[in-house]
Amino acid sequence: MNDILVRHLGRVDYAPTFAAMQAFTLARDAATADELWLCEHPPVFTQGLSGKPEHLLADVGIPVVHIDRGGQITYHGPGQVLAYLLLDLRRRNLKVRELVTRIEQAVIDLLAGYGIRAERKAGAPGVYADGCKIAALGLRVKNGCCYHGVALNVAMDLAPYRAINPCGYAGLSVTQLADLCITPDAERDIGNVGAALAAQLKAKLE
Repeated sequence: MNDILVRHLGRVDYAPTFAAMQAFTLARDAATADELWLCEHPPVFTQGLSGKPEHLLADVGIPVVHIDRGGQITYHGPGQVLAYLLLDLRRRNLKVRELVTRIEQAVIDLLAGYGIRAERKAGAPGVYADGCKIAALGLRVKNGCCYHGVALNVAMDLAPYRAINPCGYAGLSVTQLADLCITPDAERDIGNVGAALAAQLKAKLE
């Protein structure tokens, strides 16, 4: 029962994916297997429960979706891997802080395989490389089960980040795997990176 079923969704719109995560979590019971959804999204800003509108600095024509995870505003777009974790935390005997640490470590270990030294920052969930944010993390827990997850920048247009204070931090720089590693393009293809990220997450969580 501790196996995690990985689903490859491809490029999907954000709003219906968010609704599907909520519906999955609401409908699950003690026998429901945990799942990990891998996907990309068309350009979208997502604003967390405590999100402040002033962190959207400019209207660049990208929709803003208000959602129920913690945190401020972030950006999702093509070339970014989303790993959504739909887990029964009680069954796995996991506290939220430990889950966050394991997710961050999965990303850190993944990036190490590409020769990228990454790290955490105290009080600022996510993963950072060269002082820049490379992965954003946000979760929602209901009835002992979580959803949402982690977004890893792989090979994307970073320009939309200039329209926000990423995760609520003014002046926070962002980066991506493609700008930091010298492996062949095929090895950092979005699908390959997503599969590698799923393997790291499963290893940390199963």
